[in-house]
Amino acid sequence: MSPWSAPWCGWIILALLVCAVMSEFMQPGIISQAHTSLLAQTDRTYKESPMNLWGQVFITLFRLGTIALALYMSLYSGGTFGFGTFALIGGLTVAVLLVKLAGTALVDYTFQISRRFMPSYSQYSDIATIAVCLLYPGMLIALRIGDAAALRWLLAGIAALFILLITYRFLRNYMVSLRAVMYVILYVATLEVLPMGALFYISSITIDSI
Repeated sequence: MSPWSAPWCGWIILALLVCAVMSEFMQPGIISQAHTSLLAQTDRTYKESPMNLWGQVFITLFRLGTIALALYMSLYSGGTFGFGTFALIGGLTVAVLLVKLAGTALVDYTFQISRRFMPSYSQYSDIATIAVCLLYPGMLIALRIGDAAALRWLLAGIAALFILLITYRFLRNYMVSLRAVMYVILYVATLEVLPMGALFYISSITIDSI
């Protein structure tokens, strides 16, 4: 069964859309205002954008689920396309995220930079939300035309855009010297590029072995 004929695939896509809508309902602006923060001269902060627990839960489910499904569809090369494999890819996505968060916490503890990175958290979340919102309709188009290669290129392009925006934002906030620039590039390469590459590689091995 291919992803284009699997009934559960449509239900997952609908569930992800519901998560996106619920996140906006629970925390107004979590999606609709994300693009504004990238263009505005004054960045959003925690005080300006109070967080709602359920809003964060739903937007996190939307992000992780969309990434997992896009990974699965882009890496699919034949055989059984089942919900169990998708759930496994979703679990791998969560595991890589937890490792990334642990690495971020370690860097924070080691260099005591939590106060400096606090204003960047809302920017990071906005960029992640925009990237996934671009990926979602792109995934629907690729699903419609039945081209896994197109989805693979789309996934790579959105990942590259995410990295560029994150790097730009961090450089804009912390570019005070050449050393700071090197720290930002090292941070992004270690805690953003490396986890993405690891997730794609591990996912491809997992799907090939099933």
